[in-house]
Amino acid sequence: MSASLLPSSALPRHLLRFFAAIAVPFLLFAFTGCGKRETTVELGNREGILHLSIGSEPSDLDPQTVTGTGDAKIIQALFEPLVSYETGTLAPVPALAERWEISADGLTYTFHLRPDAKWSNGDPVTAQDCVDSWRRILTPSLAADYAYFLYLLRGAEDFNKGRSADFSNVGAVARDARTLVVTLTHPAPYFLQILLNSPWRPIHLRSIAAVGDPYNRSTKWTLPGALVSSGPFVLKEWSLNRRVIVEKSPTYYDRAKVRLNALHFYPIDNIDAEERAFRAGQLHMTWALPLSKVVPLQREKSPALRIDPFLETYFFRLNVRKAPLDDVRIRRALSLAIDRDAIATKILPGGRQPAPTFVSPLLVGYTPPARKAYDPEAARRLLAEAGHAKGAGLPPIEILYNNSEILRLVGEAIQQMWSRELGVEVRLSNQEKKVVFANRRAGDYQVLLGSWTADYLDATTFLDMWLSDSGNNHTGWKSPAYDALAARARTIADPNARAAVLAEAETLVLDAAPIIPIYFNTHVYLLHPSVKGWQPTPMDHTDYRYVSLEK
Repeated sequence: MSASLLPSSALPRHLLRFFAAIAVPFLLFAFTGCGKRETTVELGNREGILHLSIGSEPSDLDPQTVTGTGDAKIIQALFEPLVSYETGTLAPVPALAERWEISADGLTYTFHLRPDAKWSNGDPVTAQDCVDSWRRILTPSLAADYAYFLYLLRGAEDFNKGRSADFSNVGAVARDARTLVVTLTHPAPYFLQILLNSPWRPIHLRSIAAVGDPYNRSTKWTLPGALVSSGPFVLKEWSLNRRVIVEKSPTYYDRAKVRLNALHFYPIDNIDAEERAFRAGQLHMTWALPLSKVVPLQREKSPALRIDPFLETYFFRLNVRKAPLDDVRIRRALSLAIDRDAIATKILPGGRQPAPTFVSPLLVGYTPPARKAYDPEAARRLLAEAGHAKGAGLPPIEILYNNSEILRLVGEAIQQMWSRELGVEVRLSNQEKKVVFANRRAGDYQVLLGSWTADYLDATTFLDMWLSDSGNNHTGWKSPAYDALAARARTIADPNARAAVLAEAETLVLDAAPIIPIYFNTHVYLLHPSVKGWQPTPMDHTDYRYVSLEK
């Protein structure tokens, strides 16, 4: 029976989403005449439209509240940073700021905004827009997970925590329309790099206020017709569970260099479905790749296969507020019973590596602490000390993860390891990605399987997550000793001494085990040979100005 004759209720949800996502491209593919049928990719190559999967439905397009990497892919097309990067070297280059000066003590940055920078509604981008944007993300009512990112600014932490209501005490001042002066709490050599990330990208506060309360995350301002942006593209369409379309902006200062006319983002959360769409000529790029396809494509040296270095760690968050995970011995036992080598080498092809630590070894200038990550005998001793020898009396533990073949396989492997080594019963629960994010923020989980991608090239991009006041912690774990080590590292100028203190902090959080690192990821995906100028970075930032399509 053909799929078109099946009732919609007979189809799995992910296939319904997939068919919805490719409905229009499929029609283009099927009805372009009686001669050679033109695929979506061929049509896109001719019209300058890039078609790519982003893995799941965006939670929002607000740079200051989203946390997902798929969401960030769209935001990078819509919102321009103050400073961008040079492809290849990642050296900072002008974007909204045409130049800047740094004080001798490394605390003050003076940015000079380019005179031709405009919002999509024609307004000039001003220094005050930057100040207003940072005030918004730091305002407590927005409850932004990434607010702690801006604690680099002098006085920002006090404002965000309500200890000060006067934003003039925060180190962000518009000296005039084109001059922004930023004062940091401590020297941060990575500061220019951190500006690439979504929370730092300026937003147009006045257009948000025209829709509702700018300081309430439920205000609906990120919809077509309402969203005012500053990047190379503007939002044209957002069809739920179908696609997001952005088109080339007529007001973008560097529009002469933008060679794409549009990007179509598809929220296909099934990697088998997106791989089929790629083979059918419906996608230029997939978000991921089915594990069963990796080795065969490697053998045949497929020009479409990409395996890029990626500063991303997959790990468990453990909710220490809920028994039995409030007992550090049980958390440590669970960690020591995971055979990471088996997961990375036998289950996950594509260059993934076992993660005995949280910080990736690819990060230059930092050496993670040496650890014995797999020790099932020690794990059994710890579980017995906690009163649950061979799992006796221990209630079932639930692992929550978002829809993903890879996460399912990893979850099933660890389910078997915990059962075999510890006698622990494990239940697996998968949900849509934005539902998982909501449950993570609410603390409504036991063990949560997810990932973290570096936002900049410094160990603190991984380690600051576990500060007591971090908006991305979500484990319930707090440690004054850990906070003190992080604070001490901020005062150390010598890079080797600073790295040693950060390694001490990482040892502390790994011993306490509110997190369990599992493997270091690579980005494995398919990219059509017609896509030119695609320059991946280890942090997954994309500058779409350099991307073009060959007919």
